[in-house]
Amino acid sequence: MRRSRITTMNTLSSRLLAGAALALLFPATGVAQSPPSVQTPSQTEDIAEVEEIVVVSTRSRRRIQDEPLRVEVLNQEEIAEKLMMRPGNISMILAETGGVRVQVTSPGLGAANVRVQGMGGRYTQLLADGLPLYGGQALGLLQIPPSDLGQVEVIKGAASALYGGQALGGVINLISRRPGDAPSGELILNATSRDGQDVSAYGSAPLSDHWRGSLLATYNHQATQDLDGDGWIDMAGYDRWSARPRLFWTGDDGATLFLTAGVMGEQRRGGTLDGATAPDGRPFRLDQQTERRDAGVVYERPFGPDVLFQTRASAAEQKHDHRYGDLMESDRHRTFLLETSVSGEAGGAAWLGGVVWQADDYASQAFPVFDYRYTAPAVFAQVEWDWTEALTLAASARYDDHSRYGGQFSPRLSLLWRPGAWTVRGSWGQGFYAPTPFVEETEAAGLSRLEPLADLRAETASTASLDLGYARGPWETNLTLFGSNIDDALQLVPVAADRVGLVNVDGATRTRGVEMLGRWRRAPFVVTASYMYLDADQPDPVGAGRRVTPLTPRHTAGLVALWEDQDRGRLGFEAYYTDAQSLDDNPYRARGDAYWELGLLGEVVLGRYRIFLNLENLLDERQTRTDPLLRPSRTADGRWTTDAWAPLEGFVANAGVRIRFGG
Repeated sequence: MRRSRITTMNTLSSRLLAGAALALLFPATGVAQSPPSVQTPSQTEDIAEVEEIVVVSTRSRRRIQDEPLRVEVLNQEEIAEKLMMRPGNISMILAETGGVRVQVTSPGLGAANVRVQGMGGRYTQLLADGLPLYGGQALGLLQIPPSDLGQVEVIKGAASALYGGQALGGVINLISRRPGDAPSGELILNATSRDGQDVSAYGSAPLSDHWRGSLLATYNHQATQDLDGDGWIDMAGYDRWSARPRLFWTGDDGATLFLTAGVMGEQRRGGTLDGATAPDGRPFRLDQQTERRDAGVVYERPFGPDVLFQTRASAAEQKHDHRYGDLMESDRHRTFLLETSVSGEAGGAAWLGGVVWQADDYASQAFPVFDYRYTAPAVFAQVEWDWTEALTLAASARYDDHSRYGGQFSPRLSLLWRPGAWTVRGSWGQGFYAPTPFVEETEAAGLSRLEPLADLRAETASTASLDLGYARGPWETNLTLFGSNIDDALQLVPVAADRVGLVNVDGATRTRGVEMLGRWRRAPFVVTASYMYLDADQPDPVGAGRRVTPLTPRHTAGLVALWEDQDRGRLGFEAYYTDAQSLDDNPYRARGDAYWELGLLGEVVLGRYRIFLNLENLLDERQTRTDPLLRPSRTADGRWTTDAWAPLEGFVANAGVRIRFGG
C-alpha cells in the first residue's frame, strides 16, 4: 500500500502555506512545492513503538531520531508490503516514499525516473549499499528487483557534499538484507491481469564462522498491451532476468568486508504492433536490449574504540541496443568509484574525512560526437556536533576537480533541535551536476536529432528545508517546508523542424513545497493521511517569461487504512488524488485532468505460505480514455507519444504467493 497524501483542497490555505515555505526558505523568491508523504519513525524516546533504525547514508551511523539531516526510511516490513504490489521492480517502493515521485519519461518503452522534491530525475543519485551500481539512465529504475532489500533510505535536497555531482537533487540508497544465523529464503510467484509474470528467489546462509552469503535470482515477463486498439503499444513488453550474489565477512577484530556482483539482461518491445503503422503510414518499432554487469566492495576496519577506516570501490557497465523505427543506436555506459575515508568521535563530535575518485564514461557507436569521459577526484569532510542534549549541528563539504567543468565546491549545513515532544530539523545545501546528452526527451527518443553539445555550463542548485515533527501516544504529525533554486538548468529547445539542442537557460528553475502528514497507530490498525502542495516554475525555453514546470501536479492527497496481524495477514485500502498538470507541447490539451486512484490489498498467512491479492486503480483511470497517447506527427526531438500525465495501464489486479523457508 502507498504511504499517503490526503485532502486539504482549499486553494487559499495551500497558497498561504506555500508562502510560509517561501518566506522561511528563500526570502527573496516566490512560489511553493511539496512532497507526497513522510515516512518518519516516532520521534520521542518515551514512545514504546519507536523502532531502532540506524541511518547509514549520511555516513554518521546515527539512529534516525538523532540524525540532523532528515532521512526518509522504509524498513524491511514496509518493503515486504510493497513487494505484493510490484514484485518485479522498485518503482512502487519509491513512489510511496515521502517527497518522491516516479515519473514516466518514455511511454513508448515504459521508462521512468525519480523526482525528489520536484527536481528533475537526472539529479537523483541511485545507490546500492552506498555504491553507484545502476548507472544514470532512466530505464534502470524499472530493472532493479526489490526482494533482497532490507532498508531504503532517501536524502532529499542537494547531497553533493558527500556524493558528488550525481546527487544534486538527493540520494536513494538501497540497502541489502543481512543474512541471519540460520539458512533462510523466500520464493515469490506473481501474475497480473495484464499478462505479466514475476518469479523471485532469495536465499541466505552462514558459510563459516566469519562468512555469510546471499543470492537473489529473478525472472520477469510482461506481454505488450495495446489497450485502446490504435495499433500503438501502451504497455511495453519485456523479458528480463537478473542475478546478484553477495558475501559478508566479519573478522574477530570487528573488521568487515562486503562483496557484491550483479548481472542483468532485458529485451523490451514498444512502438507499433506488427502490421500496424504510425500516423505517417510507416511502422515504427521501439526496442531496447540491455546488458548490465557490476561489482562492488566495501571494507571497514576499526582502529581503537573511536576510529574507523573504510574503503569502497565499484565498477558498472551497461550496454544498450536501441531501435527507433529504422534507426539503430548502440552504446556503452561505464561508471567507476574508488573512495577511502576515516571517521571517528572526539569531544562530543562525530567527524569524517576522505578522498574519492569517480569516473563516468559513455561511448556511442552511432553518434560518437556525444562520447564523453568525466573524471572527478575529490576530497570531503563532515562534522556532527552534539551542542547540547537537545541540539545537534552538522556540516559537510566536498570539493570536486571535474575534468570538464573544473573545481566545484558543495557545502551542506543541518541542525536538529528536540524541545520535548517536538522535533525540528533544518537543512541547507548546494551542489552541481555535470551535463550529459541525456535528459528526459533524449532518453525517450535517442540522440539522432540532437545537435552536438557546445559551451554548456554545469548546473548548480541551492536547496533548503524546515521540518517540524510531533509524536505522542498513537498520534504522529509532520509538516515540511522546502524549496530549491537551480541555476543554468539544461533544457531542450527546437532549432529546426527535426533538430533540437541542449542549452543552459537564463534564470532560476524553482520549486517550493509544503508537505503534511498525520498518522494514527493502534495495533492492529494504522491510518495515514497526508497532503502535498507543489509549486514549480522555470524559464520558458521558447519565449520570454516563465512557465509552470510541466508534469508537476499542484495538489496531491491520499488516505491509507491498514489492518495487519503478523500471524494472520493484512487488509488495506488506499485512495489517492492527483491534481491537474501543465503539459508540454501536447497537441490535444494544455492541462491534464485531475484523477483518483483507489486500491485494495489483501494477504492471508497460512504457515510459511502468504497468499496475496492486490487491486490497483479500481476506477480504471487511463490516459488513453481521454486522448490518444500517439501524436499526429513526431516532435522535433523524434518522439511519437505525448507525455504520460495519468496512468497508462488502467485497472490491474495481481495475485501471488510468497513461500518462506528456514529462519
